[in-house]
Amino acid sequence: MKLTIPRADLARLLAATTRVVESRNNFPILSCVKLVADGGKLTATATDLDIEITSTVTVEAEEDGAICVSAKLLDDIVKKLPPIQDVTLTAADNTLTVKAGRYTSRLQTLPADDFPAWSVDGFTKHFDIDLAALFAPTAFAISTEETRYYLNGVYIVGTAKTLTAVATDGHRLARHTVAGVGKFDGVIVPRKMVGIVPKGAVSVSLSSAKIRVTAGETIITSKLIDGTFPDYQRVIPTGNDKIAVFDAATMSKAADRVAIVSSERARAVKLNFAADLATLVVNNPDSGSATEEIAVSYDGDPIEIGFDSSYLTELIGQFPAGDISLALADGGSPALFTSDKAEGLLAVLMPRRV
Repeated sequence: MKLTIPRADLARLLAATTRVVESRNNFPILSCVKLVADGGKLTATATDLDIEITSTVTVEAEEDGAICVSAKLLDDIVKKLPPIQDVTLTAADNTLTVKAGRYTSRLQTLPADDFPAWSVDGFTKHFDIDLAALFAPTAFAISTEETRYYLNGVYIVGTAKTLTAVATDGHRLARHTVAGVGKFDGVIVPRKMVGIVPKGAVSVSLSSAKIRVTAGETIITSKLIDGTFPDYQRVIPTGNDKIAVFDAATMSKAADRVAIVSSERARAVKLNFAADLATLVVNNPDSGSATEEIAVSYDGDPIEIGFDSSYLTELIGQFPAGDISLALADGGSPALFTSDKAEGLLAVLMPRRV
């Protein structure tokens, strides 16, 4: 293999693919990016066995070929090369020579045939959507608890009229609904895949076991989580009749301020609602106490409820700036958060004893 490529194009190609490579691998081939030069195109592929990313750019190729080389080494080299230079890649005798101007490095390679191959068959559902925007307001609620692996991703399901994304860790839940793209059974997209989906409109293909996302010349294929997502509808309260409306930024900053005196292990804040006023209270026997009052719209009976302050501020941050409605039943029941500026989004937060 011998080819010449602008440094910017090679950097973009590696940035698109090598982010899936784990820093530690038991198998050397998984630390590599596969480079295939064919017909004036250079295709890079990287995988962690759960996700595969492939991207392609145009090059000036004198000789086609395919090799595997350390993803980290090549990416680090290209990042530090002068931005306006062309890079020549030459593969021979289990070595990849990288040359740019007066710079030359020689990297060991592995056979391309050793690189894991993925099946691309079985996709039955296809649609175009801004998938990153669908995932964005729900991703914060993805569980990191490995024992409940079926919560380690975002659940998506399609009906004739809606496309819904849901994530929960048992303490909080977020549901985001947008216009439908057609009916399909629910699948669970893993957390890592959720985090690398490109922004903007993409083409999505689904099978019972995989999801494939195509954005321009980049194709990302991921295994789905093989598990049953819980019946999230049962968690969403429907009878909460005590409604408090507050400004998102005001509540978030107040909660963050009073939580300063809380312990690291118990960042709990108590909210007291009464007559258009919310009082945030934190008591820590080891360090002291803090209170802050903020104006809200509330005309119901006085009610108090406790939340994890970090969960509360992170949840509020998923909504657009402005007013958020908090629907409560009592101090021991799940709380429901909505906003008129985000009609398709709702979040549920479990109370915490304070």
